[in-house]
Order: sequence, then C-alpha cells, then structure tokens
Amino acid sequence: MADEGVSMKASMTIDLEFVVGEVDDRIFGSFIEHLGRAVYEGIYEPGHPSADSSGFRGDVLDLVKALKVPLIRYPGGNFVSGYNWEDGVGPVADRPRRLELAWRSVESNEVGTDEFIRWAHLAGAEVNMSVNLGTRGPDEARALIEYCNHPAGSRWSDLRISHGIREPYGIRTWCLGNEMDGPWQIGHKTAYEYGRIATETAKVMKWVDPTIELVACGSSYRSMATFPEWERIVLEEGYEHFDYLSIHSYYGNQEDDIRNYLAKSLDMDAYINSATAICDYAKAKSRSSKTVNLSFDEWNVWFHSLELDKKREPWLVAPPLLEDIYTFEDALVVGCLIITLLKHADRVKIACLAQLVNVIAPIMTKKGGKAWRQTTYYPFMQASLYGRGTVLNPAISCPQYDSKDFSGVPFLESVAVHNADSGELTLFAVNRSTEEELELTAKLRGFENHRLVEHTVLTNPDLKAVNTESKENVYPSNCTTSELEAGNLHAKLPKLSWNVIRMSTTPAA
Repeated sequence: MADEGVSMKASMTIDLEFVVGEVDDRIFGSFIEHLGRAVYEGIYEPGHPSADSSGFRGDVLDLVKALKVPLIRYPGGNFVSGYNWEDGVGPVADRPRRLELAWRSVESNEVGTDEFIRWAHLAGAEVNMSVNLGTRGPDEARALIEYCNHPAGSRWSDLRISHGIREPYGIRTWCLGNEMDGPWQIGHKTAYEYGRIATETAKVMKWVDPTIELVACGSSYRSMATFPEWERIVLEEGYEHFDYLSIHSYYGNQEDDIRNYLAKSLDMDAYINSATAICDYAKAKSRSSKTVNLSFDEWNVWFHSLELDKKREPWLVAPPLLEDIYTFEDALVVGCLIITLLKHADRVKIACLAQLVNVIAPIMTKKGGKAWRQTTYYPFMQASLYGRGTVLNPAISCPQYDSKDFSGVPFLESVAVHNADSGELTLFAVNRSTEEELELTAKLRGFENHRLVEHTVLTNPDLKAVNTESKENVYPSNCTTSELEAGNLHAKLPKLSWNVIRMSTTPAA
C-alpha cells in the first residue's frame, strides 16, 4: 500500500511479443437510440443553419466524423423492444406518430431505417442494427433483413427499391433484441424464452443472408440476479447461431469518492472475464469449434441526470432525457474504461459508447445553436485515432491503493497499441493519484529506430470542470518533458491525468 505523500515511480516493459490480440475497429463503435434528443435536435434538425437538404446537422456530423466511429448501434436500446420498423420507411408524411413506452415519449418517425443508414454512411460508419424481440419476433426480423440486405425480386427488397434505394445496404452486424432479462423491457422474457426466440430468429435471418453476424443478449448488467445463469441458458439454446454475446455496464460517482470512482474499471475487467468464461463454458459443453466473442455494446458513465429525469413530463417529442453534463473526472474514468476494453481486445470485438449525441454523450447540441465536445470526447477520440493495431500488455510495476469497493488498485492504468502500418507505438495511461505526479520509466523491447512523436495530457485542477457551449475547459495539451532515448521512455504523468504517448518505431530485425 503506497502513501500518496511520497513521490511515486512506476516502471514498465513494453515487449513486441506481449501480444493480447488485434483490435477490431468496431471496439470504437457508438450508439444512437430514439431516446431524448439523440436523433431529433441531435443528429437531425431541419432548419438548423448547418442542416443539409435531408435535415441532418453538419456541425454534429463533423464532430462525429472526427471520432472515426466505425459502427453505430441503432435504433435501441429499450426503444427497439416496442418498435415497428415499418413505421419508419416510406413517405414521411404517411408515417404514424406513436406513444413510445420505453421512454414515455412521442415518436414522430421522421427518421427511420433509410434516413439513419444514409446518415451513418455520411459519418463513415456501418450500422449495427437491432431487431425487436420484445413485441415481435422472427417474422418481422426476416422482413427487416430482407428489406436491408436482399438485392431485389421479393416483397421487402422491392419495397426498399420503391423508396429509391436500389442497392442493398449489406448490414453486417445485427443485435437480437436488447436487455431482455430486464423487467423494464417491453416483452421481458425468461432466459429460456429468450434463448428460444433468439435462436429461431437467428436461423431465419441467416437463411436470408448467411454473411451476417449476430449478437445475442446477455444480462443487462453484472449485478443482475440473472447473471450469469441467463448467459448459460441462452448460449446453450443457440450457441452455433450466435457470434457475439452482449454485455452492458454504466458507472457513476454518486458518493463523490474519486478514488473509488477511478477504480471502477476493475469492475468492467471482472465482468469481461466472467462473460468470457461463460462463453467458453458453452463452447466446451456444445463441443463446438466456434468461439463466441463479446460485444460490449453499451458502456459509459451515467449518473448525473438520473434524478432530473424522474421529473420530466411524459409524452413529448424529443424531451431532454439522460443529458449528463460530464466533468473532468468523468473523462478520466472513460479513459480507464477504454484501456480496459483494449486490454481484452482478444475477446471484446465490438463495443459501443452509449450514446453519441446529447444522451449520455460526448457531443452536445443546442437547438438552433452550437454543437460542442464534452470532456469525455477527447479520450474516446484519441483512442479511436491511435488505438488501432495490436494490443501489447505492458509488464507494470507501480504502487497500489485500496478504496471502498476495491483493493490493490494500481495508480497507473495503462495499455500499449502497436500499429505496424503507421509504424507507431502508442501508450495510453491514466495516473489515478489525487496527490502526486507519477514518474514513469518504460523499456521498449523488440523495437528499434525510436522517436517520440508526442505526449498529450488531459488534466485539470478542478475535478468538476465541464465544457460548455461557450467555453472548453477540458482539452488535451502537449507535454514537453517526456524523453525517449535508446529504447527507454521517461515521462512524468501529472496527478489525475489521461496521457497519450505516441512513439515512432519499427520492429527490431
């Protein structure tokens, strides 16, 4: 147990042979649900000064494109369990207004499948489409995939063509419902009930398009009473039909305990380990050669807006729901969570920051006004830009601390990613100390021709600092004190900081 009053030192070895796995770009995915102002007044606002002819905000699109999000989950979330996808296609003037029960709002259906896919393509992203297994089932799912992916010559593909979309969308990744073990879910099911309907839905969807990948619902979060028995039953029902198991988790600092808050990525780590073990158990029991990987398709910080949302008036169009205003300390936690996801790149192949705009999001908008970056935008953006390649697991020696819920928490949270194409080695690091900078020495093994490209740091003396429409208080800055000589990195990580250290290097001959 370290005393934070003593200057801290940490050492690590980054070895080219310490491979965790290859990063699937989809680990930097995100999520747009028909919830609050995510769609309406978020990505879509006809009449906004930056809006295009389809009503999509150009300023928001620019911020999304800068994140290089490769995959966006849509249209939910809890919303999907009561959604009739047919409501959102065809002439907008003919689309019905519906009471949306998951979030007690009114859904206008101005934006539906075709519009969202068009927007996602503008953003450079694929769509991770969810099907409704709450109020609906295999028949509606096979119709939707026929509409999206079948070339022509059938009822639903020809309907798509009649809407002006001749070429099929070719959507690759599909979610079989959402959080179906949650009593709050429309069409809530037991594990056996869900396992059966998910299996039958998977069968017909893959009969329509054998190239797709399917995500089966895991428990809604780790502390659910259903976990891990739910996963076992579901996977035993349809192991050969599923490609991924979904897991969800959100974190908060309701107790205003920064040391414990920063340690919560250890909970994510334990959750991933448990879910992976269940997948491998089901693989062994089914005597399969196939590996089911993980889709962490909802993760984020979420707690600021919980009390306010209880007071919102129901049955409005696009009410301001789940609009967490993120602080500097939230950005540090998001950084720790990203590092944890990368540490499990061998099994976490899809991950979706939930969500993308306005709703617990890195991007906020004002109706008719500006769009801006929240504090959490920066660690996610930097990881997406520089965290693609091969994950290397550093051998780290550093002091630890205990918090209310966790013991043996390392002050240094870190992972390295080597991108052979760009010739860069990037070290992501969070200093969890509330008192001391951390003097880091890192030895590079298996590399040569070293050069420090840059060291950026995200820090702020005010843990509660936020970014607003008019002022950005939390953003990365350059650190000029780091050195890289003869394969040895020397860096000083400020207390409570997110660090990105990029190095140009080549594998040793």
